[in-house]
Parts: sequence; structure tokens; C-alpha cells
Amino acid sequence: MAAVAATTTAPAADAPVDLTIEANGDFLIHSPVWLRAKQLAGGSGYNFAPMLKMIKPYVEGSDLALCHVETPMTPKPPKGYPVFNTPTSLAKAIKSTGYDACDTASNHSLDMGQYGIDQTGYALSRNKVKHTGSFNSAAASRKITMLEAKGVKVAYLAYTAVSNGQAMPHPWSVNWASSKKILGDAKRARAQGAEVVIVNLHAGDEYVHTPSAVQMKLARALTKYSLVTAVIGQHVHVVQPIRKINNKLVVFGEGNTLSNQTPSAGLLAATQDGYLALLRIRVEPDGKSRVRRVDYVPTYVRHPDFTVVPVGRALDRGLQPASEFKASWNRTVGTVGRTSLYAPYRKATP
Repeated sequence: MAAVAATTTAPAADAPVDLTIEANGDFLIHSPVWLRAKQLAGGSGYNFAPMLKMIKPYVEGSDLALCHVETPMTPKPPKGYPVFNTPTSLAKAIKSTGYDACDTASNHSLDMGQYGIDQTGYALSRNKVKHTGSFNSAAASRKITMLEAKGVKVAYLAYTAVSNGQAMPHPWSVNWASSKKILGDAKRARAQGAEVVIVNLHAGDEYVHTPSAVQMKLARALTKYSLVTAVIGQHVHVVQPIRKINNKLVVFGEGNTLSNQTPSAGLLAATQDGYLALLRIRVEPDGKSRVRRVDYVPTYVRHPDFTVVPVGRALDRGLQPASEFKASWNRTVGTVGRTSLYAPYRKATP
């Protein structure tokens, strides 16, 4: 994670630097999830950290770790679908799990209006987690979220291509995805010294494994230029493939990390699936960077405790319910794929 990596001695100027950057799917906090967090806290407050304890080694062990916060977090009473409000203690769990930064651009960003955007940012900032995608001021929206690991500057940009139709409080409240804006921001990031630029997209057709026309158009536009190192995505609540576009690997969708979506709610079994993408990035001495490969860790939201379980490790250790874990593994690997450039990963650490 950044707090550790940033203190290490920078490598020799003539040597390439290898980074592992972790990114994962939605934190979509339905009512049963925050009720479970309340139970875990003993009835006083909310404790989400136990739900994430099994993925912590992958998050904490990466050079940088990025998360997607789908729902606003405010001190007001929590609410679930369709208009969300999540306890701000989720930010504490995000920090304790090892995340360095999160994006907050989604179709639910405006569920609590500008107040929700402001409070979400405050909650993350109080817990020393950087964030991008939605903003509390015009000045903040112009600022590039910059991270550092092993002496490498990494810019983190986030945008949504979907909304729930709420009016934007201000033109700058949430980043809207357009290739022109994204490439412009990437150019500014490079001018500020970024050697790696990660673009997070909230886009696609819900519950559809195949990338949409909008996703494909954005991926082709963003991978056409050297400004963007990696494109990652969420939103559709099922996993989507990793594919090579313009000779660059694109992680189209990592599914759900934590949610209450399940067949019992009339949804696909695949809504309990997700994966942690481990981007293996090499930065050359001249500052050029590329994703050499992507290892991914299939995950599954186990009910009724809502623990996010790394599926390969669960199968190796004989955890239960084994039949559900096996089915989840097969669904995820069958969709995401397996090649010499991207493959499922089941070791205990990154």
C-alpha cells in the first residue's frame, strides 16, 4: 500500500520499476449488509471490516490498492436500495483493509445530493484514503488525485457514463465520462509528472457480461494513446472480461465486491461474483509504462455473513459451501478468460 511503499528507497534511474496495483468491483451497501455491520459492531455503530478480512492480504500486499465506492456515505440514518445512504464507518473499514484510494463516480453518487458527495469525501479523507470521481468544489474537481509507490507517481482518474437521472447540483459535482475530458485530464496528469495513469470507468449494461457499445467506444478511444496506462471498470454487477484493445489490456468489469445482490432477490447467481484485478505494471527508465499482465482473484460474497471470500483459496482450504465456491469460480473464469496475459490467481498474497 502507498503509505509503506512511498517510504522505500527509489530504484536506480536506469532500472525499470514493477508495480502491482489492485482494483476491485463495487461496494454496494444494501440494507442487509449494513445491518450485518451493525451486528458485528455489537449494536453500537457499524463494523464492515470483518466482511473484508479474507481479501485484506491481496489489498494490503499490493503496491497500491484502489476501490470503488458505489453509494454515498453520510452521518444520516442508513438506507438501502433504491436510494442509498451508507454509514461513514465503511471508510474506516476501507482504510483498515489497506486501500490507498477509492473512486466515487457512479449512478448512485447523487442519491444524497451534493451533501452526500461532500460527506463521502470527508469520510474518506478523515481516514486518510484519497478519492476522486465526485467533488465538493470546482477547485477539487480540477485537482489530479496523485499516488506514489516505489518512487513512481500514479494518477488515478474516475468517471461515470451512467446516472439515475438526478439533476447535477453543479457541473463539477461528478465526473462524466467522455473520451475528450478523460484524455484531457490524463494529459494534465502527465504534465504534473505522472508516469502511470489509471482510468476507472463506471459504465455498461447491468447484469450483462459482454461489454456494451459505450464501454467499447471508450476503451478504444482511451487505449489509442500513450497517455493512459490502464482502463478498469465497474457498474454492471456481474464480472466482465479482460481483453486486449489497441494492444493494451482493459479490465472491463470486476463485478460486485460487497453487496446483497443474490438469486434470492430474483437476480443472477453471478451477482455474488467479483474479482480483484492485480495489474502488473512496468515503468521504464524513460517514464513509459505498460500493463504487462493482469492476474485476477475471483471472489464471492458468502451469505449470510457477507464475507468476501477469495474463491481459489477457499477451494484449496476446503471451506464451505464448496459447491457454491466451485460454481462461482467456473462462472468468473469462464467469463473473464485465461491466457498468457491474464489468468485467475489463487495464491495467498499478490
